[in-house]
Amino acid sequence: MITVIIGSGGREHAIAYKVAQSKSLTKLFIIPGNPGTKKYGENIEINVDDKASVLKFCKDNNVDLVIIGPEKPLTDGLTDVLVNEGLKVFGPSKSAARIEGDKSFAKNLMKDFGIPTTAFEVFNKTEFDKVLEYLKNVNYPTVIKANGLAAGKGVIIAESFDEAKSAVQLCFVDAAFGSAGDTIVIEEFMTGQEASIFAVTDGNDFILLPAAQDHKRIWDGDKGKNTGGMGSYAPTPFVNDNIMNLVAEKIIKPTIEAMNKTGNKYVGCLYCGLMLTPNGPKVVEFNCRFGDPETQVVLPLLEGDILDLFFSCASGKINKDSVKYNGGASVCVVVASKGYPDSYEKGKVISGIDSVENDEVVVYHAGTKEVNGSILTNGGRVLGVTSTLKSNDLRKAKDTAYNAIGKINFEGMQYRKDISDKALI
Repeated sequence: MITVIIGSGGREHAIAYKVAQSKSLTKLFIIPGNPGTKKYGENIEINVDDKASVLKFCKDNNVDLVIIGPEKPLTDGLTDVLVNEGLKVFGPSKSAARIEGDKSFAKNLMKDFGIPTTAFEVFNKTEFDKVLEYLKNVNYPTVIKANGLAAGKGVIIAESFDEAKSAVQLCFVDAAFGSAGDTIVIEEFMTGQEASIFAVTDGNDFILLPAAQDHKRIWDGDKGKNTGGMGSYAPTPFVNDNIMNLVAEKIIKPTIEAMNKTGNKYVGCLYCGLMLTPNGPKVVEFNCRFGDPETQVVLPLLEGDILDLFFSCASGKINKDSVKYNGGASVCVVVASKGYPDSYEKGKVISGIDSVENDEVVVYHAGTKEVNGSILTNGGRVLGVTSTLKSNDLRKAKDTAYNAIGKINFEGMQYRKDISDKALI
């Protein structure tokens, strides 16, 4: 099967790593890919925003399946362009991708169809004074979210009215998140353990992959600014079989049905970010694709043929027996550039990657480039150093990942030291 993966980050590296293991794969292209993905296929330098060029490449190369990794090509409608020309695509249509690209759409869908989530209100930037009046009467902390795509950084937890006012100003006046912050969603703050669950669906039926837990804040102990994700681990012990069944029946199934009923049939990976509250699991957010860096720990824990799973979904009838959990454990620690998530330098030489990769360690490239045979930093989140154990031993998985990090080096590298600790206490 000739396959194309769209994207260039750690998530796409993880997808390539798993797809390359498929017996049905004949050729793998990654558009545009990164220095790590070329180990599994051929990187193709095409701008993913150039839909016509992506389409032409896929047609010229008789591609059987396109797997779209990042949210932006999905919310921009790349799936629609490809499907309309007869290609099979794993990834939702533009209208279905609004479940991530338009938070007010997602919240209203959940409200209308009784899917458990937090209370919320939506405001746009013409309502600055109205928002401030509203914020004088909410309980704190409260959560303020940019309505559109903000690379995982458009969420602010305000501890007081003054912090909330500053967050609104950041969105409406300073335009810190561009047009994504022209509308905001204000939600009640939930407490409990967070979990990320991927539902892989053909638009009607679905399977759930092992639950992971992400670490969004830049510093240990969940301190500092939100990032795109500083690490993750799977499986999380906070999600047992009973909770998985609850999520399937009370959240995923009704959401897929709701998307169908509203004319937004959803094919691909539906990411469900959950808060495990005292009143049961509630949806924090939906994403229209695999999470990053949760994909990096979930996919290594699957045995079977993931390419068959994706192709069956794109073909209209999911093969639920394509993959299953292998009983293992995985910890991914994101190694970032100094200064991230604010300004940071690029072009630092990275050493040690090849020396640590083995059957239990894979190093995913997230923000790197190759120049004259050397790997250099080229982003805020640079590497995802990941353990892939066949036994469910999270402590060993953590130790394995951090031991590997000790042998990798570049100037200014920073990372959290507590990834997976919540599950080990």
